[in-house]
Amino acid sequence: MSWFRWAAVLVLSTAAMAQQIPAGTVIPVMLSTGLNSGKDGAGKNIEGKVMQEVPTPLGFTISKGSKVSGQVVSAGKSGGSESTLVLKFDSIQDHGRSIPLTAAVLAVASMQSVAQAQAPINSNSDMQSASGWVTRQVGGDVVSRSQRKVGTPGGLTGTWLEDSSVMIKITPNADAGCPGGPGYDRPQAVWIFSSSACGTYDLGSARIASSGATPPLGNVSISSDRNLQIRGGSGWLLITVAENK
Repeated sequence: MSWFRWAAVLVLSTAAMAQQIPAGTVIPVMLSTGLNSGKDGAGKNIEGKVMQEVPTPLGFTISKGSKVSGQVVSAGKSGGSESTLVLKFDSIQDHGRSIPLTAAVLAVASMQSVAQAQAPINSNSDMQSASGWVTRQVGGDVVSRSQRKVGTPGGLTGTWLEDSSVMIKITPNADAGCPGGPGYDRPQAVWIFSSSACGTYDLGSARIASSGATPPLGNVSISSDRNLQIRGGSGWLLITVAENK
């Protein structure tokens, strides 16, 4: 093989490697697709977008606004009156490149919770620009934009970057179903979520029955004691569970 061809192969191989997302990378997503266990069927496409630039340990970033795609695996009654919806995220489209995705879910928040987390809670906010707001993340962390800091009830601190972009270490919440693992050792892009956000928020009786962190990897199962509906505009805090091959 000539030097030129060898160099070309090396460049292509390096580019391919750069498109693999390491396990433990947190990706905050807003779904534009609404979900309804009574109407949706297997194969329904779901779409959303990445809500904050996501750094990875390999040095490349996933751009804010990148398209996230997936599909409904199954939906309907799972026994008695309980409804279950299983979905799987499978790819990210970022500036023309398609990045395979295998992800579990840490937390899901309703459209209303997403909006509330981006609204000020300080009484003098009307006299300030948005950069002076104090906001409360889904899960309870408080963001002081003027100080560019995020604080948790346990004393952990993170950094507010701009808009609703926040970097902070995620923390285990075993009681809620997030026991820890890869990715808990470094600041992550969490958008409007708290460090310990885990489970569902403002979604009635809906609960995460399986996060997708165990086989079948990436299959996220959400159950409810009634027809399960999640409106478009919901927030999803994903975490990759395997390095894509």
